[in-house]
Amino acid sequence: MPHQQDSTSKSVSLKPTVLALALSAMFAQVAPAAGADLNLKIEVPSLNVAEYHRPYLAAWIERADQGVAANLAVWYDLKKRDKEGEKWLKDLRQWWRRGGRELQMPVDGVSGATRPAGEHKLAFVAGRGPLGELAAGEYVLNVEAAREVGGRELLKLPFTWPPASAQNLRAQGASELGVVSLELKP
Repeated sequence: MPHQQDSTSKSVSLKPTVLALALSAMFAQVAPAAGADLNLKIEVPSLNVAEYHRPYLAAWIERADQGVAANLAVWYDLKKRDKEGEKWLKDLRQWWRRGGRELQMPVDGVSGATRPAGEHKLAFVAGRGPLGELAAGEYVLNVEAAREVGGRELLKLPFTWPPASAQNLRAQGASELGVVSLELKP
């Protein structure tokens, strides 16, 4: 009896391949950028005031629709009893309104203790951590600081992701923030 090839087995073996091609074409348009670096330097200035408290700080990436694309850092008083430090996060008004109030704190890899005066460096790689799902497009880096018995300040740096070439962007704060610099590498 000659061997007959079953036509259903041929179409079944093609279906996963066709499905895989269709899915890869669909996701190629929204896939996060790979291989790029985002390095952030935030200067917390030394202030000569009678009562100094370290600032609460939020750094996040905002989409064109002003929605939060990624939270990079939220520094607040983690050691207060009964999560008392979380109560003051709403003083970071723009971050709070844009999406901070929806987060369950602390956020792994994002939340941290307040920082002393000085320069603080944060490094991120495309496809990992907060940048894991960041698709190509136009964004704004926001850094907001608020201090008890002090002021509040928000700095914004627009940028394109992924960067086509190395870029160094910076903004100078007036009171609660010093220099905020953003280094992008393809």
